[in-house]
Amino acid sequence: MATHKKQASKNIKPVRGKPAIDNKFIKPKIAGDSNVAFAFGKENYQLLVLGLIVIIVGFLLMIGGGSDDPNVFSEDIFSFRRMTLAPILILAGYIIEIFAIMKKPKD
Repeated sequence: MATHKKQASKNIKPVRGKPAIDNKFIKPKIAGDSNVAFAFGKENYQLLVLGLIVIIVGFLLMIGGGSDDPNVFSEDIFSFRRMTLAPILILAGYIIEIFAIMKKPKD
């Protein structure tokens, strides 16, 4: 039994600067390494910004429609812009965001 432990310990020799366990899936990140892969590509970030802009425009289109006098009802809150166009733009913005996240970047 003691000879078996000695043989096993002889086979594992740590190399200077490298860990004793060689795992080919773990790659250390070096500060100057230019081969670092990002999760998103340039096109993904552009789509994310586009989706955010569409969402913001949708919310801006919903602003307003109130009345200065609380005793007077204003029909402006039921306009096409606030009831139809703005929600469609917001939904489209969220769909663009989901697409931007799911799109595989080009290598």
